[in-house]
Amino acid sequence: MHRLRLLHAASLEEALATSRKSARRRANFNVHPTLDDPIQRMLNIFQPGSYVRPHRHDPDRFELFIRLAGEASAVIFDESGRPTQWAVLGPRGDWAVEVPGGAWHTVFALAPDAVLFEVKPGPYRPLVEKDFAPWAPQEGTPEAAEVLKSWELRVRTNAPTR
Repeated sequence: MHRLRLLHAASLEEALATSRKSARRRANFNVHPTLDDPIQRMLNIFQPGSYVRPHRHDPDRFELFIRLAGEASAVIFDESGRPTQWAVLGPRGDWAVEVPGGAWHTVFALAPDAVLFEVKPGPYRPLVEKDFAPWAPQEGTPEAAEVLKSWELRVRTNAPTR
């Protein structure tokens, strides 16, 4: 017998609470049943101050982010680390963005409790050092906090390029 898989509000509230307490200022909630699932589906929850080191995936591995709550930004960079495209996911911006495979990118919160639903090809592959941009500061460093603040300032003071 087929049954609906229900995802309860309590799961989302728990993930939100985890993101607020996390040193990394983010949390995820996997919707896909196993890490080897051919389609990875998850909630990514970001709080302001969460730095996702710019990285890229294999050319055939896109990422689709759909905004469910809050406000976030996605950025694509060129090979030297210069931002080339910005998107604002929020009530006054876009509702979704797809990052093409092979593109250097990051995502960050512009407001508390930014909830993005992410879809990407599986199976899950953890990022390794070669996947991270060599020009991007390591997570948890003062330089990472500075660059994140500069990105946030740019989004807030300039119209993002599309």
